[in-house]
Amino acid sequence: MYLVYKDIANFIHEIRGAHDANLMFYTVTDQASANQPKGIFVPLSEESGDLKEALVNGAIAAIWQKGKMLPRYTPNHFPVFLAEDPGGAVRLILKQYIEKLDGETEKTMNITKFDILNKKILNKNNETYDIAAMLNELSDKSNAASQERKG
Repeated sequence: MYLVYKDIANFIHEIRGAHDANLMFYTVTDQASANQPKGIFVPLSEESGDLKEALVNGAIAAIWQKGKMLPRYTPNHFPVFLAEDPGGAVRLILKQYIEKLDGETEKTMNITKFDILNKKILNKNNETYDIAAMLNELSDKSNAASQERKG
């Protein structure tokens, strides 16, 4: 079960661009240079790269720092979720997504890949849960689903 637009819109209410509740996201990443088919780009630091590169690499939406100017080349239809704290938004989305997957009963399912390199920003508030552990849990679910499809 992929992450969908409405999952994010439940937490981030200020959105620019197209509104499609069923738009699916295959990847979530903080690196513009990463291959991100049907991806959500979340620039968490200056090292993340720019939106143009993310678009070239497959981004179809972004979680953007509220108040930060969007580049002029941003397509009008491109969904942009505006968050006060993009790192906090990713933390919350990841936590809720894992809970959603835990309630899923399908034996084989597709899972959104979270490829976040800047884990320090995600953990900056010393939350009671650890982002690295959450990402590992999601990876384990993805690997298990992949093994079931193969065998």
